[in-house]
Amino acid sequence: MTPMKIDLSKMVTESRNQASEDIDRLSTVDMLRVINDEDKKVALAVEKEINAIAEAVDVISQAFIHGGRLIYCGAGTSGRLGILDASECPPTYGTPPEQVIGLIAGGHQAIFKAVENAEDSLELGIQDLKMIGFSERDVLVGIAASGRTPYVISAMEYAKSLGAKVMSVSCNPQSPIAQLADIAITPIVGSEVITGSSRMKAGTAQKLVLNMLTTGSMIKIGKVYGNLMVDVEATNAKLVERQKNIVMQATECSREEAENALSQCQRHCKTAIVMVLTGMSAEQAKQALQSSKGFIREAIASNN
Repeated sequence: MTPMKIDLSKMVTESRNQASEDIDRLSTVDMLRVINDEDKKVALAVEKEINAIAEAVDVISQAFIHGGRLIYCGAGTSGRLGILDASECPPTYGTPPEQVIGLIAGGHQAIFKAVENAEDSLELGIQDLKMIGFSERDVLVGIAASGRTPYVISAMEYAKSLGAKVMSVSCNPQSPIAQLADIAITPIVGSEVITGSSRMKAGTAQKLVLNMLTTGSMIKIGKVYGNLMVDVEATNAKLVERQKNIVMQATECSREEAENALSQCQRHCKTAIVMVLTGMSAEQAKQALQSSKGFIREAIASNN
């Protein structure tokens, strides 16, 4: 593997935006209107990638079901977005922290400060995957607005060599990582308000896509009932209260009934919901959920 020649002139994300060419001469309000008008285009760009995102969600959810993990890798903003998305999964969905992992070129210190030349290292991407024991059961999502980051490319090539499913999230058409990927997600958001500042529209697009990947996958493995996050962990006072509200909303029971059920099942939302809806004991509800692989509707149906 040899370092790739960089030609910024061919990247959409590096082109100049005519709408913002005089942004430094505008009033504050007009300056912000230009930014907001450009941001409005992002969701529409992501919309065009829904089919690819859906395909990715199906692959990721199947990997979860069979004991695999979702691994994000990126550099700079892209790496930080992967870490952000991964870090939100345990409190939101009660997943173990190793189920979704974000890797960033340069390691932990790069989350807060750029690490010189880390993204250009072909060795680091492979090394970081080996460090977490990446295997063919896992799914790798390479994230790079440019679509050409060497750290990401080498990680993707290594993952493919193991037989793992590999996906890409980039914002330039026909990028190297898109060509490597089994599933390429490429929202083309166009030129940035500040030329080359891909933390803006490209970063927003990446955040939207990553939200969809994890949220969609968690829904498909039973972590959501209706639109309620029924595997939320009560790690602070706000989440303790949220658990009560979730049980009340899912079952239309009183606050007292919700609290009583939660207290009987070690504050496990799903179990409490099944208890209230079926009249099962905590142990019976727990067993019903285990038999239904965590899906509340199937657990309730088993009582009929």
